[in-house]
Amino acid sequence: MLGQENAGDIAGARATAQQVLGPLETLSQKDPDNPNFAQVLSIIHAVLGQKDAAIKEAERAITLRPTVKDAVDGPRNEENLAFVEVLVGDKNRAIPRLQRLLEIPYANCLTPALLRLHPQWDPLRGDPAFQKLCEEKKP
Repeated sequence: MLGQENAGDIAGARATAQQVLGPLETLSQKDPDNPNFAQVLSIIHAVLGQKDAAIKEAERAITLRPTVKDAVDGPRNEENLAFVEVLVGDKNRAIPRLQRLLEIPYANCLTPALLRLHPQWDPLRGDPAFQKLCEEKKP
């Protein structure tokens, strides 16, 4: 789905998202405390253009596994929220969140190099605040 979107196949990405939405919602209803389901649902809703549902699910994932209780995996949910914000066009919320994530260590943590290279952040490339985040800090 995201590969399709990154390749420019928006219609294909939306069709795939629509296909997996129902089954994933069913799984999420059976296990409502699973932050992984909330995280994936947030991306699916974002790809479908359902901004409110996307943000709600991403925030639910953070509530289910907050950074203050899980310093290893919790920040990944915050990173997911930033990504969802990018997908739904809310870069003004995503960039400060990314800045905060760059300051904390966590599993597969965000780095300036990842911001520069990963295509999920492409919509932010022209923003000067984002470009500043992409700069390596000198000791």
